[in-house]
Amino acid sequence: MSENTKIREMMKDKKRIVIKIGSSSLQHVQTGDLDYTKLDVLVRETQEEMYRKIREGREMPEEEAKAVAETVALSALKYGDLSNQAAKDYVFDIDRFTSFEGDTGPYILYTIVRIKSILNKYKEQGGKPEGLALQEAGSESEKALEMALVQFNTMIQNASEEIAPHKVCAYIYDLANAFNHFYHETKILGEEDGARRESLIALLALTRDVLETCIDLLGFAAPEKM
Repeated sequence: MSENTKIREMMKDKKRIVIKIGSSSLQHVQTGDLDYTKLDVLVRETQEEMYRKIREGREMPEEEAKAVAETVALSALKYGDLSNQAAKDYVFDIDRFTSFEGDTGPYILYTIVRIKSILNKYKEQGGKPEGLALQEAGSESEKALEMALVQFNTMIQNASEEIAPHKVCAYIYDLANAFNHFYHETKILGEEDGARRESLIALLALTRDVLETCIDLLGFAAPEKM
C-alpha cells in the first residue's frame, strides 16, 4: 500500500469526526458519549459566511462566488477538524475557521490560488512553467521554502505511520507561510534575468504541486480564483 493510500485510509478511520461528501448534505458523527448531530446547519452557515467574505471587495459573478464559497467552506470544515489531534476535542469557531489568515483551510487555498495566478500570468506572457530547472537559492526566504519542500516525503511517512492527519495540516501551514514570506520579498515575474525567472517559476510550480497533493489527501481542492 502506498503512503498516499495509507493517508486516505487513515482519514476514513478517524473516529472523532467523519465528514461524508454527497450531493445533498454532510453528516457529522461523534463517537463515545456524544450525540450524533447533523451538520447541515453548520455547513450552510459556513458556506454563507464564506460567500459573504468572498463577495466582500471582490468582483465576481454571484454563481461563481457561490461555487467558490462551497469549495472554500469545505476546506474550512475539513482542515479545521483534521488539524486537531484525533484524541483532543475542540470548539468550532466559524470566524476563526473561515478566516483567510492564520492556520485555516481558506488560508491554504488562498496561497494556492496566489501561486496559480502567478503561473497563469507567466503563461499569458508566453512562458511554459513545465520542465524548468531550479537554480541555487538566491535568498534566505527562497532557501527556507526549498527546505520546507524537501520535508514532504518524511512528513507523509510520519503522518501515515502515526495515523496523524494533523501533521499534514501542520506541514502545509508551515509551507504556505514559507511561500508567502518568499513571495512578499521576491520579484518573480519582474525578474530581469531569464534563467533566474525560470528557476523561480519552477519553484512556484513545485510548491503548488506539493500543496495540492496534500489538500487532496485531506479531501478538498482549491478553486482557480478566490
